[in-house]
Amino acid sequence: MKRAAVVAPLRTPVGTFGGSLRDVPVEDLGAGVVTSVIERSGVDPERIDDVVFAQSYANSEVPCVGRWLALHAGLPISVPGMQLDRRCGGGLQSLITSAMMVRTGGADVVLAGGIESMSRIEYYSTTNRWGSRAGNSVLYDRLDRGRERSQPVHRFGEISGMIETAENLAADFGLTREAADAYAARSHQRAAQAWTEGRFDAEVVPVSVPQRKGDPIEFTRDEGVRPESSVETLAKLRTLTPGGTVTAGNASQQNDAAAGCLIVAEDKLDELGLEPIGFLTGWAAAGCAPDRMGFGPVPAVEKLAARAGTSVPELLDRCDLVELNEAFAVQVLAVLEGWGWHDHDKLNVNGSGISLGHPIGATGVRMVTTLMHELTRRGGGSGLVTMCIGGGQGLAATFETAS
Repeated sequence: MKRAAVVAPLRTPVGTFGGSLRDVPVEDLGAGVVTSVIERSGVDPERIDDVVFAQSYANSEVPCVGRWLALHAGLPISVPGMQLDRRCGGGLQSLITSAMMVRTGGADVVLAGGIESMSRIEYYSTTNRWGSRAGNSVLYDRLDRGRERSQPVHRFGEISGMIETAENLAADFGLTREAADAYAARSHQRAAQAWTEGRFDAEVVPVSVPQRKGDPIEFTRDEGVRPESSVETLAKLRTLTPGGTVTAGNASQQNDAAAGCLIVAEDKLDELGLEPIGFLTGWAAAGCAPDRMGFGPVPAVEKLAARAGTSVPELLDRCDLVELNEAFAVQVLAVLEGWGWHDHDKLNVNGSGISLGHPIGATGVRMVTTLMHELTRRGGGSGLVTMCIGGGQGLAATFETAS
């Protein structure tokens, strides 16, 4: 079966919640990435067979975001598009789904990506269409509500949100607030160093942000990185639950961003004049208990290793780099305990969700983009991308560079 090549992975800078990208519509944020991928790769837009984009907090302003972005970016009308959602794993799933399309011969070229504007997630009502007989109408915050209703209550009981799931793992593994803060500080320091050394220059495309007065401003840099973070500064923050470990400083951010790439059938690369940065080599998804959703990468990587005919430690040791999304610092530390692997020299070398941010639907593509560019910068190699998923899932995939 033909291999699926990754071509021209790119991302926008990641904006903070209510920050510089707050007023940029989803369609503009995403279309900018689509256009950049086409320009950087040199692909003939007529040869794109589909556009597959992930978005976890979609609404009717931009329905079926893949098709919307294709049209908004000026692709030929004949190019279709779709939207998918695996929550935190949606972006990675968009690449996997696109790879399955090209490996099975259903497509030659797919533009895959992910997007999230968490700043623009709306409030909604479930009662206003037909009216209420009396009393108040409730507006739900779609962002919070999606976390509260990540699992069927009748089966798993009430789960207040993702923070509760992280605290469950902290208790399971005896993880401390101090260890969480130390991990978070390192994430920010690594991300800041990566920006200082220009490691993100090849993967980031700017976003033009309109202003009420004057010319647009070019947004060029991840907004949530805090170089001054240290164990001492993070220790001053209050835990989000009494006696807990999670604070605003050692948890992932809420963010706005988009990322994308081409997924191309290997036997079409020369014909189309496309240069791959690497290849998807394997993937697996797995479920876990919703109240311990952060542990998802453990069963996902176990399944991935079994399919590769190896063990988890051997799989991880063979990888030159590992990208494990930082939903919470204690969640990362629990996963490392579950893997029995603690090589921090390979793990999230340029930061991750705590420092760079976690724009839900875009995160997986952002992680693959960062991984592939960093491996290339180092002269090639292979890596793993994995994340936990709200509702109790894990997703993992392996990649290798083209050289």
